[in-house]
Amino acid sequence: MNEKISGRKPNYGFFSRLTYGVGEIFGGGCFVIINAFFIVFLTDALGMNPALAGTIPMIGKIWDAITDPIMGNICERTRSKYGAKRFYILVGSIASAITFITMWINIHSPSTTANYIFYLVMYCLFNTGFTVLSVPYNGLLPDMMDDYAMRAKFSNMRMVFSTLGAAVCGLVPGMIIKQTNDPSQYMKCMLLFGVLFFVCSITVFFGTWEKQKEPVKTTLGESFTQAASVFRSRSFLIFLGLYLFGQGGMDFISGMAVYYVQHTLGAYPSYYIPILAVLMVAQLIGMLIFGPVMSKTSKKLAIVIAAPLRLVGVLGLLFFSHHGAPLVPILALAALIGLGNAGSLTGIFAVMADMTDIDELITSIRRPGIVSSMATFIRKIASGLSVAIIGFMLTAVHYDEALASAGLEQAAATQHGIGICYVLAPAIMSALLLICAVLFPVTDKEFKMVQKDIARRKGEDSSTATEEEKAALRKVTGFAYDALWKTGNAGLKR
Repeated sequence: MNEKISGRKPNYGFFSRLTYGVGEIFGGGCFVIINAFFIVFLTDALGMNPALAGTIPMIGKIWDAITDPIMGNICERTRSKYGAKRFYILVGSIASAITFITMWINIHSPSTTANYIFYLVMYCLFNTGFTVLSVPYNGLLPDMMDDYAMRAKFSNMRMVFSTLGAAVCGLVPGMIIKQTNDPSQYMKCMLLFGVLFFVCSITVFFGTWEKQKEPVKTTLGESFTQAASVFRSRSFLIFLGLYLFGQGGMDFISGMAVYYVQHTLGAYPSYYIPILAVLMVAQLIGMLIFGPVMSKTSKKLAIVIAAPLRLVGVLGLLFFSHHGAPLVPILALAALIGLGNAGSLTGIFAVMADMTDIDELITSIRRPGIVSSMATFIRKIASGLSVAIIGFMLTAVHYDEALASAGLEQAAATQHGIGICYVLAPAIMSALLLICAVLFPVTDKEFKMVQKDIARRKGEDSSTATEEEKAALRKVTGFAYDALWKTGNAGLKR
């Protein structure tokens, strides 16, 4: 059957992987900047209480609970000559770049209330713009190709760019923002990155393709019902654990890094740049290692190997979380954490592309936009919660924003408390990530069963499912075999 394609002619070579993956510089990079510097900007440059500052991302995620499922529904309902997802990638490239820059404007207000409302609104506007971009981007790969191994290769390239983006977005701000209490240094830095993010995301629009399909005829009012139905998939529920604990642990490591290096180690920016550089180089090397491992074995194995690496790395920091700690062992532990991050990132994003097929088997509807919107929502929840937890933890260890704004040291007990928090939170998340990875029920074998059964349901395969296949599909979906392929499973009455 001939399928209508929008965008460039399908090609599975290196250049196509490059133009698809480069968009993740925005997704992988912007959250590194936001997690590492936004709360620091609010507390150290503007003098906002850390607990109050931490609630801004948390409230922003509540807003995402509304916008993400709606965006997923909009993607599925849209028809465009560019392809629905590529069209919104084009729109989102512009909107998200502009709103990213506006988050860092200094309004020079002496009012805590005015500052809080302004930055909360700016944060929500950015999240909306990023939703317009990221939901279709996360759902694009299933509409580009069906092959399990090829998807893994494209996903791995995306993760390579995620690591490059994280490296650039972690290192360069540290070179520009040398005084964390100077608001002008933040704006200079974010203007540069706003332009970079736009160029990278618009490249995805011009460098990819999309299979045209009939729009899903559902109303916006059904967005939330459809979104909720995604959670009925057993594999998706466990995938959410992978995403939350995998990304949340990384977000916490990057989000508290400035506080940790500046106050616990007493060496910002001299230690910050080499530590982050080693972590990112190790993460990039890890991508090159875990990519082939994942293609030859399974996507879950990469996470099963990676989670313990990160756990050992962060626990090792307990012995070096003090002023005057030697740099070399900290760099070695940072390299171990980077390798762990690489495996978890590679596996998680490769698995994400397969959730659409499992959802289709359950609902009989191919809806990558809805599935990706829920994955994007969970990604943002992980990010928002990590920042909120950081804010509350800083308050709990008596972080003094007035001292920070004046460029003075925190109390010794506060410095020690920051070090304990920096180690224990990602250690717990790494342990939970490992548990979810072991429980995850999909490897290459099960995924092929899913695709084969979809072909049966469509009348493209005349074989009959064996008892082994039925049992495997039940484990993957959480549904009895005879209950699969029903529109009602998508939350639709018709």
